[in-house]
Amino acid sequence: MDNTSTQNYREHLVKVAAGEVKLEGNLVIPDAATGIVVFAHGSGSDRHSPRNRYIAEVLQQARLATLLIDLLTHEEEAIDLITRHLRFDIELLASRLVNTTDWLAQNPETHHLQVGYFGASTGGGAALVAAAKRPQAVKAVVSRGGRPDLAGSALPHVQAPTLLIVGGYDTQVIAMNQDALKQLRIQKQLEIIPRATHLFEEPGALAAVAQLASEWFTRYLKL
Repeated sequence: MDNTSTQNYREHLVKVAAGEVKLEGNLVIPDAATGIVVFAHGSGSDRHSPRNRYIAEVLQQARLATLLIDLLTHEEEAIDLITRHLRFDIELLASRLVNTTDWLAQNPETHHLQVGYFGASTGGGAALVAAAKRPQAVKAVVSRGGRPDLAGSALPHVQAPTLLIVGGYDTQVIAMNQDALKQLRIQKQLEIIPRATHLFEEPGALAAVAQLASEWFTRYLKL
């Protein structure tokens, strides 16, 4: 993390109970944080994803706390590398996001902060399902290259303002997001980053995502 600014941060390695397992996460809380964003990473990724870590740092500079959390345990990740089925188990991932949201509400350092979700790839679908399950707690959702189609029948029940961000060259995912946008019944927006592919690896693409996400969460996550 870039600590060259005057912003001060509290950082913790946390473990969140989810049924019989514990999920590991990195919690960062800036001074005078105005909200907290939970990251739901995409298929085959984890909380150490450089893309999500970069976006988390941008959010922290905007006085938003962040929680990068692994929704699968180490053992489950090892299984998923072979079977590739758990990363598409949206109900499982969403239930663990709900567990995490409930944990934040009980944690003395975060209970007063409004919650947002940042979902990438399959994590975008899980974030929307979890938002529908916790409509009073989740106040904003941002999806990067997400699969909102995997949220299925949960889409019309999402009450959190939702921003969908897709790369301009990611044509198949654009179509999925356009269809999902029609099913969302709340404040919603679709942003297409020109000349960007699914992972936003092109120069300036990820910075554009981070800026859009920062503006969205700053707008909707307020004390």
